[in-house]
Amino acid sequence: METKQFVTNVGLITSNGPYGNNVMACEWTHHISYTPFLIAVCIRTHKATFINITKSKEFGVNIAAFDQNFIASIAGNNSGKTVDKISVLKELGVAFYQGNKINTLMIQGASMNAECRLVQYIEIGDHPLLIGEALTLVDGQKQPLIYHEGKYWNKGTQIKKPDEEVLTQFATVINKFRKK
Repeated sequence: METKQFVTNVGLITSNGPYGNNVMACEWTHHISYTPFLIAVCIRTHKATFINITKSKEFGVNIAAFDQNFIASIAGNNSGKTVDKISVLKELGVAFYQGNKINTLMIQGASMNAECRLVQYIEIGDHPLLIGEALTLVDGQKQPLIYHEGKYWNKGTQIKKPDEEVLTQFATVINKFRKK
């Protein structure tokens, strides 16, 4: 079973462990709680990033900005087991900085950066869930890169929510069918 109708961001997940400093592109990167601030990533168990995270118990979440599609392509199409992706990206001009609370690199210019401590691992399906608590959070100024149908996108035109008059009409119908 498969569908390409989900719309996601691109999480550039940084880690440091047995495979050294590494970055992978993870389209399954989700904010799942405000208090505590939790982020979930789904990563296959044979990936270098998964092994780094489960050994170090920490990782960086760098939400790719709209102009970082090439970082996502390099990070997503190469294995940290066979390619030093950090060196490749540095050679191509990508700037990194050392995390303040974790021992891994973070990507400058991302839409958002979060330094995370692994708090839970859930073995589920073919992409286990790793949940991290954000120890630091930096909201960048750039719009996030969007991933849909195997392609990268910019945010498009905003679709406005219904106006008050329409919401009032909805409320009338909702009240008509309110459970007692």
